[in-house]
Amino acid sequence: MNALFLWQNLYIPKRLIVLGLCALASVISYSDRSNMAVAIVYMAEEFGWSSTAQGLVLSSFFIGYLTTQVFGGAFADRFGGKLVLGAAAFGWTTFTLFTPSAAKLGLGYLLSCRILLGIAEGACLPSIHSLIASWAPQEERSRIVAVIQGSGSNIGIILALPVSTWLGSGPWGWQSIFWAFGAIGLVWSLFWQIYGGSNPSTYQGISKEELNLILKNDHSVRNRSDYISLPTNEEVMDRSSEDAVDVTEDNEIAQNNNTEENYNSLAAVKSSNPPHIPWRLILSRREVWALLVTYFCVTWTYFVFLTWLPTYYLDRFGVDIKHLGYFAVLPYIVQGISSLFVGALVDYIIYSLKVRIIIVRRIAQIISSCGYAIFLLLAEYAAKTPLQGIILISIGTGLGSFILGGLYVSQLDIAPRYSGVIFGLGNFLGIIPSILGVSLVGWILDATGRNWNIIWNSVAASYFIGAFIFSIFARDRVVIE
Repeated sequence: MNALFLWQNLYIPKRLIVLGLCALASVISYSDRSNMAVAIVYMAEEFGWSSTAQGLVLSSFFIGYLTTQVFGGAFADRFGGKLVLGAAAFGWTTFTLFTPSAAKLGLGYLLSCRILLGIAEGACLPSIHSLIASWAPQEERSRIVAVIQGSGSNIGIILALPVSTWLGSGPWGWQSIFWAFGAIGLVWSLFWQIYGGSNPSTYQGISKEELNLILKNDHSVRNRSDYISLPTNEEVMDRSSEDAVDVTEDNEIAQNNNTEENYNSLAAVKSSNPPHIPWRLILSRREVWALLVTYFCVTWTYFVFLTWLPTYYLDRFGVDIKHLGYFAVLPYIVQGISSLFVGALVDYIIYSLKVRIIIVRRIAQIISSCGYAIFLLLAEYAAKTPLQGIILISIGTGLGSFILGGLYVSQLDIAPRYSGVIFGLGNFLGIIPSILGVSLVGWILDATGRNWNIIWNSVAASYFIGAFIFSIFARDRVVIE
């Protein structure tokens, strides 16, 4: 009885419930987009598709994915992440289940289905970043981003590749890949409707202590001597990266003082959804553009890597198709594990060792981009066996997880209330070349006799450029409140 009493009275932090479901959404989302990388091999054999046709199928997802990045983040910031993420998950689950039927009807139907799948998934990560900004205490943000976007996405890939290989080689064929992953999405959607929440202030059962923990650090930047509050008039604002603009409910200036009354007032504003999205203000800040350009450089290269890696192993190392998914999964296992390490390490360095945030962000991003690029090139030019190739690529992806302490958390540093919008804008800019890049890979392979050097050289160059831009122009100060 005592054990039952303790269990009934055990308080589970509500942010762990909401953000835990966000992590599961990330897992399912990446599983549903990644399973095609393995399924395409079985489908190409059955339908007789060329590499160019396979490239169209793989890239069609990004056409849809492109369209909802910005709107998904904007709607989540404005109306709440629960609604947007729930609708997105139901949409991508539906089109995952429809994929086998669409493929049977013809290539055009399959392309349409993949585009619709991308439209639904496009709102996933921007809405999750909006939820992180609402639910995560400041000192926990790096590790939460690491768990949700780093480990969550990698776990999704880790599950998708071997499970898809097992299902595709089983008695139900490649169709069962999409049926199984779609069913998981339906179960998640049910739990999200019951336990999801946009705003910690209105979440049923949350304790006052936890609410204070979540909200207290939202105004901590205002207690810094170098913080300056400016008018919100976008036409006359000082564009120095040292200044921050506060967008409040009535568009008045929020005064910088240390009274408890004003702290409580600011916490209330912070926990609410903004009345509008200040597009001109967001796009006027060079700190924002530093993130957007870096997103451009790393996003398309990552998706080329994700969608074509199994085929690369098949071409470069002659891996047996029955073992393809198992063989390709190791880099993502390494990256998933290192993501947990990176998040905890970054928070420790910033909040325990008191190293300035921007220094940590820049170093993390340089390690991520340059490490990824260098070891990918080593795998292409130096590896002689499949084992050597997989080890080098795995080291590169492990170092690549440092992006979670750099780029992927930086919008929370400079504009926490609009983090969903900024993340969506960055992904939008990165997906434009993803559409062309993923499709172009198939054409290059057909035109050059399967020459992968051109592809990986381009990927590495883009990573190096992104690291340079971020290290020069990124900042850590709040510039849009």
